Amino acid sequence: MLDSIGTHPLRGAMPRAEQNYLITELPADVQQRLIPNLEKVHLPLGMVLYESGDTLRYVYFPTDCIISLLYVMENGASAEISVIGNEGILGASLFLGGESTSSRAVVQSAGHAYRMDAQNFKTEFSRHTEMLLLLLRYTQALITQIAQTAACNRHHNIDQQLCRWLLLSLDRLPNSNLVMTQELIANMLGVRRESVTEAAGKLQTLGIISYHRGHIDVLDRPRLEQLSCECYAVVKKETDRLLPRDDVNTTPNCSQP
Repeated sequence: MLDSIGTHPLRGAMPRAEQNYLITELPADVQQRLIPNLEKVHLPLGMVLYESGDTLRYVYFPTDCIISLLYVMENGASAEISVIGNEGILGASLFLGGESTSSRAVVQSAGHAYRMDAQNFKTEFSRHTEMLLLLLRYTQALITQIAQTAACNRHHNIDQQLCRWLLLSLDRLPNSNLVMTQELIANMLGVRRESVTEAAGKLQTLGIISYHRGHIDVLDRPRLEQLSCECYAVVKKETDRLLPRDDVNTTPNCSQP
């Protein structure tokens, strides 16, 4: 039986809460208090978790999905400002003192997350200094990503932006396969679908990716890093500094600043 956001019974091996970096980094006693209050949910591609201005009822800890934050204009046009995967949390407004969000949150890559009721989360957050410091470090990494995305959208071409976007997505997934339509990518980048089709075609011709019916397989990550602008390396370097971990899913970066 499905609930409103696709919760379903376990079917074989499923993601665990500890696959989210923030949960893993909490002290054992905090994890023991937190995990029983988490609910596993399945998040299908394209699902909107929050609209701009919505009151936050839950926070989400992704495990094997990616959530995009988009700013939506009055005319309906949108552009992605950041991505959240297994390194982070959706709902930063709650621990920063707000109750609502100014962006739309949409599932960019289907998978699973663990969610917690907003009030329970705020209670736990106020009790643990370790959680406070960890989430503030994550927020600093998120701010870096948002700022760099704004600069990238202004100064770099669509080919470079697509490479950056693919790399950021790969860093938040357990494999090199993305399930994503070109229309959704265009909405994320705030460009025409035809521009994404052309940019993706160039990467496919070079043998860097394979794209077929919404499935993108990255075949040559080092080459993808070479073709990306410096924005990806800046974001990754700061994220690795603030949220260091041993079980990274990526190969070493190309030269970083």
